[in-house]
Amino acid sequence: MTEPDYWLKNNFISTAESRLLLTTLIHEVSWRQDSIKMFGKRINIPRLQAFMGDEEIEYTYSNLRLKADKWHHDVARIKNRIEELTHHKFNAVLLNYYRDGQDSMGWHRDNEPELGPTPIIASVSLGITRRFLLKDTTQPKQNPFELQLKNGSLLWMGSTLQKNWLHSLPKIRHCKKPRINLTFRYFPD
Repeated sequence: MTEPDYWLKNNFISTAESRLLLTTLIHEVSWRQDSIKMFGKRINIPRLQAFMGDEEIEYTYSNLRLKADKWHHDVARIKNRIEELTHHKFNAVLLNYYRDGQDSMGWHRDNEPELGPTPIIASVSLGITRRFLLKDTTQPKQNPFELQLKNGSLLWMGSTLQKNWLHSLPKIRHCKKPRINLTFRYFPD
């Protein structure tokens, strides 16, 4: 079995700080509920989202066009900590707010052309632990690879992960607690 190009650092942000950040971001970020067209019908994306970054950055996926809002000061602080740890620069972040276990993310890759040929994603989780699944597209019969993304964890998705792996955050029953995921990205000029 091949393993995806990743590393996971639990407790990247302390439990107390993560809880405070979760509450702050829920109340201070301008969340939006977008919809996409699937099978000829318009449906709401099963989560809320926001996009922040340096000036003039736009991000397009699933026929959605997001224009970067200014950095929230707490999000910029997290970005700086990641950059200090990894020595990798990020200039934007997509935030996903999963209000409960019914909010989810289907199978996908973060391989949009504006991210370049080998995008690196640094993903920070705040709130309830959720399952994160990875599926090797070169081995379709292989079972998905599973990670538990805990409160305060940092998941580094390396430069080759988006090429051969899909990932998802499935729904979970009976979960009423929220989670915010911050996925830091670099958009080359």
